Amino acid sequence: MKVGYKYASPSRCTRADNQTTLGLSPDLSRDEKVSFCGKLKHPLLFRDAMLMLREIVISDTRKKPKERTDFFTWLDEEIERRVKAHKEYMPNVREALQKEMDSCSLELSHKKDKIHQLRTMQSHLQKQIDQYDAWKDYNRIERDFWKFIKDRDYSLWFVLDPVITVHNDQVSFEAFSLDESTYGCLSVSIDEFDLLQTPKLGTTNIDFSAKLEKEMQRFRSYTDVTLSVNPEGFTIDNEVVPDYIEKKIDLPETWIKGFNEVSAAAALTGIELKLSPSDLYDICAFLRKHKEKKSPRYMKWILEPGQKVKICFEPFGTVLTLNAIYQGSQRREEKIWGRRRWLVIEKLIPFAKAFYVRLLGFGMPQFIRADMGTMQMTVGFSSWSSNDWVKGTAFHIMAGFVGDGCYSDIYKLLKEKRCLSMEELSALLPDQKSDRIKAGVGMLFRRGEGYYDLLHDKVRFRHLCNTPIPEELYEVTNLELDVANISKLTFDNMTVRYSQRQEFVFTTTYKEGGRISTTEIVIDQDGQITKLDCSCQKFKRGERNLSDPCAHILALYVASYKLLKLKNLEYEKVYKINDIMEMLL
Repeated sequence: MKVGYKYASPSRCTRADNQTTLGLSPDLSRDEKVSFCGKLKHPLLFRDAMLMLREIVISDTRKKPKERTDFFTWLDEEIERRVKAHKEYMPNVREALQKEMDSCSLELSHKKDKIHQLRTMQSHLQKQIDQYDAWKDYNRIERDFWKFIKDRDYSLWFVLDPVITVHNDQVSFEAFSLDESTYGCLSVSIDEFDLLQTPKLGTTNIDFSAKLEKEMQRFRSYTDVTLSVNPEGFTIDNEVVPDYIEKKIDLPETWIKGFNEVSAAAALTGIELKLSPSDLYDICAFLRKHKEKKSPRYMKWILEPGQKVKICFEPFGTVLTLNAIYQGSQRREEKIWGRRRWLVIEKLIPFAKAFYVRLLGFGMPQFIRADMGTMQMTVGFSSWSSNDWVKGTAFHIMAGFVGDGCYSDIYKLLKEKRCLSMEELSALLPDQKSDRIKAGVGMLFRRGEGYYDLLHDKVRFRHLCNTPIPEELYEVTNLELDVANISKLTFDNMTVRYSQRQEFVFTTTYKEGGRISTTEIVIDQDGQITKLDCSCQKFKRGERNLSDPCAHILALYVASYKLLKLKNLEYEKVYKINDIMEMLL
C-alpha cells in the first residue's frame, strides 16, 4: 500500500532560556487537522518513554541476508583504489622483494649449512611483503563494508512514522516495529499537561526524525518542556519556515494487517501478573549477562498458586525467583520465545511504579504495561521474533470479530464519542445483538479505524492511515469462510468434559469430503488454551500448536468459549451438546 506523508516542516526542539518546545509536525494530508499544546509536568519521563517508542520503531530482529551484489561492486571499487595507491607509492617494491625471496630459496638448495640463516631471512622478507600487501586487513575491510551497508540504510528505518491520537482524556503515541513483531503504545493522560490551548481531536502521523531523537536526549530536569503539535510547522532560528516535506513510502501489507491484528489480540482474555521494577530488572539483567548460543532459547514461567513466580531460562537451566506472587488457582507453565525483545522495556524501569504482564497462552502474544502514573506504556510482543502478528493465528477469529456486523453504526458512534467500552456500545445499540456489535468492532479494527485500549478495556477511534485501506487488506479471508462453514457442524458431535485439573476439555468431529477429523481443545479457568490437537492434514503439516491453527480448531474455540461459564459439572463426566443446552436453559 503506497502512502504519502506531507509535513509543513521538520519536527524540532526550540530553546529559549530554560524553556523548551518539542514541536511535532503532523501529517497535513489527513482530513483531521490535529493540534495540541501543553506543558509537561514530567518531561524526563516523557523523554524516556518516547525514546523507548523510537527503539520499537527501528527494532528489527530478523536475520538479514547479505547483499552480495552491492558487496562485489564495492569490492571492485576498493580493489581499483588500492591498486592505484600501490602503483603510486610503492613501484616495483613487491616485485623486487619477490625476486630476492626466490634467489634465497635457490641458495637454500645449495647451501644446506645456511638453512637456518636463510629461513630467518625469508621470514623477515615475508613480513615486509605482508606489510605492503593490499589485502592483509581483508577481514576488517569486510566488517567496514557491512557497517557501511547499515549506515546507508539507517535512514530508511524511520519512514514508518509513529501515529499520534489526541483524545479528550489522553494523548496516545502508537508505533510498530520494522520486523512486525513488536507493538508499542504510549498513553499520556491529559492530567500530565498544563494545557495552553484547546486541543483539536483526531489522529495524525508525526515526523519523528533521528535529529529530533538527539534533541530529546538533551532534556534535563531544570528545563520546562512544552509539547506542541502544530499543523503550521515550526520555524528555524532565522524565523524562516522550511519548505514542505513529503515522504512517499510503500507500506507492506503485513505491516498494516499486523498493526490491526494487535487490537484483536489485546481483546483476548489471559492471566495478568503484577511485577515490581526490581523483578523486571532481574529479568533484563540476566538477559544482558547471558547470551545463548544454542537452542532451546525460551524462558519458562512457572506459576504455582500462592507462590512466588519462577522463570527458567533455557538453555542455561537457570531458575530466577521473582518477588511477585501468583494469585491464580491453577498451576501452569508458560513458554516465551523471542525474549531478548523484552530489553526494550528496560529504559522505563527507574520510572515505573509497577509492570503488568499479560500472558495469553502457549504460542500466543504477550503484553507488558508499564505504570508510570500519568503515563502508561503498553508493549505487545508476538509469540516469537520470526513470527509476526499476521502469520498463523487469526486473532480476530479467536476474539469473535468475524464478519461485518453493524460496522456502520459502530463507526458513527465512535467517531462521535471517540472512546467507548463494549458495554457502552451495547447500551447505545440496544437493537443489535452482541455478536453483531462484536463483529462491527472487529471490522473497525481491520479497517484501521480504531484500536483496543488495553489500559481502560475500551475501543478508541483512530485512523491508522491518511487514506482508506484497500479492501483486499480487510476483506473476509478463506480461513474465515472455512471457519464459518465448519461452525455449522461444530455442535453436531461436540462434547464437554471437566477434568480433575479443573480444565474444560472440548472435543468434536468433522466430516468433510469423506474424511473425518477429530479436534480437541483444553481450556483452563482463565480462558487460556493449554492443549490442542486435530487429526486434519493441515494441522499435522504445520507447527502443531496455536501459532498455526486450522479452521477446525478455530471453529471449536469460538463455540467452546461461550461455554466456559458452565458450573456444577461433575469431574470427568462427558456432557453432550443436548445435556449442555438443558443446563443453559
